[in-house]
Amino acid sequence: VYETDTPGHVVRHGGSTVLFGDGDGRMQIFDTDAFHDGAPEPEVKEAEEAHHGVAVQLENGNVLHTIGNEEERSGAKVGDAEGNEIARNEDCPGVHGEAAAQDEAIAVGCEDGILYYKDGKFTKVDAPDSYGRIGNQAGSDDSPVVLGDYKVDEDAELERPEKVTLTNTETGTMKLVDLDSSYSFRSLARGPECEALVLGTDGKLNVIDPESGKITDSHPVTEAWKEPVDWQQPRPTLFVQGEKAYVSEPDKSQLHIVDLATGEVEKSAELPHASNEVTGVTG
Repeated sequence: VYETDTPGHVVRHGGSTVLFGDGDGRMQIFDTDAFHDGAPEPEVKEAEEAHHGVAVQLENGNVLHTIGNEEERSGAKVGDAEGNEIARNEDCPGVHGEAAAQDEAIAVGCEDGILYYKDGKFTKVDAPDSYGRIGNQAGSDDSPVVLGDYKVDEDAELERPEKVTLTNTETGTMKLVDLDSSYSFRSLARGPECEALVLGTDGKLNVIDPESGKITDSHPVTEAWKEPVDWQQPRPTLFVQGEKAYVSEPDKSQLHIVDLATGEVEKSAELPHASNEVTGVTG
């Protein structure tokens, strides 16, 4: 157990794990393998101000973290092991989420596009709409493309989006992909061949080619569902590990195991209660 004020995101990348405290801006950094031997002591760094943020330790030891305060969030910065600033970009209003792509491109979402850090500099990719919010992303170390959600109604209590984004961190370009249904922020994942996966509210698992943006398959998994207004309430959730996709169906207290090679639901497990978030371990 590690103490912080208002726990926020936990990020694993490049052999490190970083805990970000939204209420104090503290970043607690660990060598992930050290957890095999018990509870390691973290290296602690601090953001400039406390905010709902996220941090990633890069493979060279530099740390990327978001910039903001209780009122607004504006971008991200990168600092070295001594705390010296290497790069900063504050052209990312409402910065949220993170994903790592090929060649250690680290992307964060903005209310008007996406911002990524690669080879020592930030690049902003603008959304095609003046308000085009990307708040949740899914990346793969073997693909330059980041899958992101996409919302265009700034005033909606809960927008039910029907488009996703594919941002190429090599070319600095973004594609929009139209879906046949809406989805939630827990609907995004990447497959073993870097395919972009989106679980729709029609119960289908969409498979998207990350380069072309073409939907190549759509596999039925759950019954149709509706995203609850309260983001903390359970809804079908997608998690991928290896060749399998795990899809929860809270209304039935089930977990479906999908073979991504065939798209078939190979097993549905009964759970003792409705599940919310889903993750897994190997071993």
